[in-house]
Amino acid sequence: MHLSVDVKKHFPGLELHFDFTLDADRCGILGPSGSGKSTLMNMLAGLLTPESGHIVLDGDTLFDSCRSINLPPEKRRVGVVFQHSHLFPHMNVAKNLFYGRNRQSAGVARIDDAQLIGVLQLDSLLKRQVTSLSGGEQQRVALGRTILANPRLILLDEPLSGLDEALKYQIIPHLRKVFTEFTIPMLFISHSLEEMRLMTDDLLLMGHGVIDRQEKTEELARGAASERGFINILELGEAQSINRLHRRSWGENTLYLVTSVETAPGRFQINARDIMLFKQHPEAGSARNILNCRVTALRDLEWFVRVELECGGQQLIAEVVPQSVEELGITSGVEIVAVARASAFHRLF
Repeated sequence: MHLSVDVKKHFPGLELHFDFTLDADRCGILGPSGSGKSTLMNMLAGLLTPESGHIVLDGDTLFDSCRSINLPPEKRRVGVVFQHSHLFPHMNVAKNLFYGRNRQSAGVARIDDAQLIGVLQLDSLLKRQVTSLSGGEQQRVALGRTILANPRLILLDEPLSGLDEALKYQIIPHLRKVFTEFTIPMLFISHSLEEMRLMTDDLLLMGHGVIDRQEKTEELARGAASERGFINILELGEAQSINRLHRRSWGENTLYLVTSVETAPGRFQINARDIMLFKQHPEAGSARNILNCRVTALRDLEWFVRVELECGGQQLIAEVVPQSVEELGITSGVEIVAVARASAFHRLF
């Protein structure tokens, strides 16, 4: 996706000027409440008209004040999934899903509805009234309805903020799978860096009515302070049962985790403060995971030092106190051994 935006909008007490060019398919817009995230989304979708400027998506002009171009929402093919699902309460799931598709212009290629319904696991819900669905189910239906309208860009306006943690981790795999299988670019709007790390590769960082800068999502996360410690997110392979533990691949590495019911591949987290560092392979200990690593960077925090590691082609971060850095002689480029308990890993999805 190539998106060029330079638009201005005035509200009492707030001047908005969004000026950026974006070449990315999985991008987030991150900023505090009131910074203008939803206003930008509404201007991209055609729900709000800028006072001046232009919006160009993949070479097609959606808005240009100088040329008097302002395509209506239905002509832009920009889908929107809001924080609240906004489903039609008098329709069942199937009628909600196909509402957008049935209003498409002739000649527009259609998404395979059976494939999408399967990806979103909506098969068993098609005849149900939407008022009987859980919050996560309603968001899956709302996403399906938007996808079936065959947009060339989807805007997700804080779609997870109304869900509790359990529901978030139920719907995120569906979101990720849809955007992977149907290759539709997206802009994911949120104030949560955790959600951004799970959904995006690139970020537009929003200040008060402006785009401050663009940055890689993981780069921002590595530099952000956290009272509870940096959370490493690891993509692990399918589990094999070994002596009441699960053995999983992580790139070139092998990790051992406490046995769980779920054996499929997935994403797991481990807190950076649950990783211990040693100068050399420890002679004895109860921890099951011992990784040979190389230090790639150090970041000073208020009470800890964030040690960035390369372990068999994978990235890992540990947080240790400054005294440990001095005693172990940790500097960029040195070899180090990272150790973690099998019980320190927790499945996200």
